Amino acid sequence: MPLDHLIVYGNAPAAGAHALDELIGRASDKFEMVARTPEDISTIGYTSGTTGHPKGAMLTHRAVIYNSVMTATMHVRTVADTVVTALPCAHVYGNIVMNGALISGGTLVLMERFDAEEALRLLVKHRATLFDGVPTMYMYMLALPGIEGLDLSGLSRCTVGGQTMPVAKMQEVEQRFGCPLLELWGMTEIAGCGTTHPFYAGSRLGSIGIGLPGVECRIATADDARRTLASAEVGELLVRGPIVMKGYYGNEAATREAIEPDGWLHTGDLARMDEEGYISIVDRKKDMILTAGYNIYPAEVERVIAAHPAVAMVAVGGVPDPLKGEIAKAYVVLKPGSSVSADEIVSHCRRDLAAYKVPRAVAFVGDLPKTSTGKIMRRALKD
Repeated sequence: MPLDHLIVYGNAPAAGAHALDELIGRASDKFEMVARTPEDISTIGYTSGTTGHPKGAMLTHRAVIYNSVMTATMHVRTVADTVVTALPCAHVYGNIVMNGALISGGTLVLMERFDAEEALRLLVKHRATLFDGVPTMYMYMLALPGIEGLDLSGLSRCTVGGQTMPVAKMQEVEQRFGCPLLELWGMTEIAGCGTTHPFYAGSRLGSIGIGLPGVECRIATADDARRTLASAEVGELLVRGPIVMKGYYGNEAATREAIEPDGWLHTGDLARMDEEGYISIVDRKKDMILTAGYNIYPAEVERVIAAHPAVAMVAVGGVPDPLKGEIAKAYVVLKPGSSVSADEIVSHCRRDLAAYKVPRAVAFVGDLPKTSTGKIMRRALKD
């Protein structure tokens, strides 16, 4: 794209650029305030594209601020907190972490990009009380030798979101970091977080918690959004409230498909809710593997494989099969210095999974394909 103007901070601009100090010096003292309502569009946030092409979600000022305030409230973020994060501030998760620190008056320690060693160094240096990250960040930190000797006693809680995290790894985080790990769930279409655990209520590992105050959540049948399922039944998670987007930018058809006429947003996540309102994600609808007529949820298989002591990270995806249509294939990243065979991974799965859910192929890889925010891209596994 051609640039009309290049503005450089300071008073010594590069050739062909304007100096910001000079522009400020020539500016008028008069400033016309532009009126904005809470329902005006603040941001067009693009979806991560983990299961399809990114779409632009039109988010209002109310949605962004409301989400930030309620998430900070649920996590009890205060002026006494020091937060370390490598989440991009332009992403909805990083945005609510940044806004939460500004709103509560806490200290925000930003990393330019995630590095496991640097993240741990900053946690120790600043005696951070909070770390916010996605599952892969925690898995990289857990795999580092010497983590046991670090003083992380400043941490009072951590949060994890972006994707479901195997309970075995969450337990390891709580043991190594010495604090609760509060799982949250969100999406670009709701300006960040939609559900999480209230800090004072305690966390239930494997659950994404309850809806933010003022936000409704329910589980509906996958083929009829009007029918709400009973507790413990698996269906699609629907969300309604002030955090829901206005729609997809320039894509009315996708908007009609995503938002029901009465305001309920389709999340595309299969989930169940217990009698107390706590929600557990089963998997993404689009990631489900159909093998010989049976449904396999990759997240369930990942949770089992992640419990193996030699495994640092794992992702499961479907690959074509001439007889069964699709089979499950596991892509495994081992911890440094660990070794295990494909047969051992399969035997480990057989102890906890039905026969049809056991992966038919195992590949050991150096890393997994991820988005810029660290979410594993299952659709890219087959490449």
